[in-house]
Amino acid sequence: MHATATSSKSYTSYIFDYVLMAIGAFLAAFAIEVFLIPNKLIDGGIVGVAMIFANMFGQKYLPIFLLAFNLPFLYLAYRSIGKVFLWHMLFATLVFAGSLVFIHQIMSTEFQGEMLEIVVIGGAILGIGIGLIIRYGGCLDGTEILGIIINRKTGFTVGQVVLVCNIFVFGTAGLIFQDWHPPLLSLITYIVVIKIMDAVIVGLDETKSVLIISSKSKEIADAIINELGLGLTVMYGRGGYSGDAREILYVIAERLQLAELKELIHREDSSAFIAIENLHEVANGNQGGKASNRKQRIDALLSRLFRRSN
Repeated sequence: MHATATSSKSYTSYIFDYVLMAIGAFLAAFAIEVFLIPNKLIDGGIVGVAMIFANMFGQKYLPIFLLAFNLPFLYLAYRSIGKVFLWHMLFATLVFAGSLVFIHQIMSTEFQGEMLEIVVIGGAILGIGIGLIIRYGGCLDGTEILGIIINRKTGFTVGQVVLVCNIFVFGTAGLIFQDWHPPLLSLITYIVVIKIMDAVIVGLDETKSVLIISSKSKEIADAIINELGLGLTVMYGRGGYSGDAREILYVIAERLQLAELKELIHREDSSAFIAIENLHEVANGNQGGKASNRKQRIDALLSRLFRRSN
């Protein structure tokens, strides 16, 4: 029974990831076909290069250019990252290319409006699409693969590599088409995409880590646990100047809990030292288990649906 439940959960989770990647790929294709292409804007990276070539030789060739330019990076993904990532990237790229064909030939929809609407709405939809693909293990753009490889061999981050590649793509578009207005608007759209994509990947809940150094650490710890219901860790340190032994409290809290947390700390000790940092992700603990719990509920629902269909 245990083995069957585990395999069922793994199977439904696997399907869930691919369904979300497919939705993300369709949204990204929709944003490009409906918002960007009709208004002569381009995306960054390999998709942007494919869009430049499609502008020169015909929009119907966009999926072909996209697949052709991504082939070398699929090979690099296989050699440098692994088979699982390769299959995810290949799946997302194929669904994205198929969605481009479907939207271009069947839907034939174009959004015409103010440029601000195009940049914000189109960038937001594209950011949601790409964010879903990345969050569930896929990738659309070969420049991210290049960034991972360069990051391993040099001191440049993936973000720096992707940014340089995109500046080169937008600059090339301006030189080829002798018009710098669309590339500049494309760069602004790219900024919107990055912001929305980060929100989708990380989530809207901002988690903070809080370090508290106080002579009344016991009172503060009791108040945090009993009044706020938050867990904490007590670490032991020593003052660099005084040499005195100190207790350091480490707390993880949501952004909306910070004001109450700081008020409680200062109520117990007005001279307490507080250091607050952003956390990208919390893998364990009550604060970090929300996404996992949501996914477990979806897995259970899918499992019940499969059992009923069988």
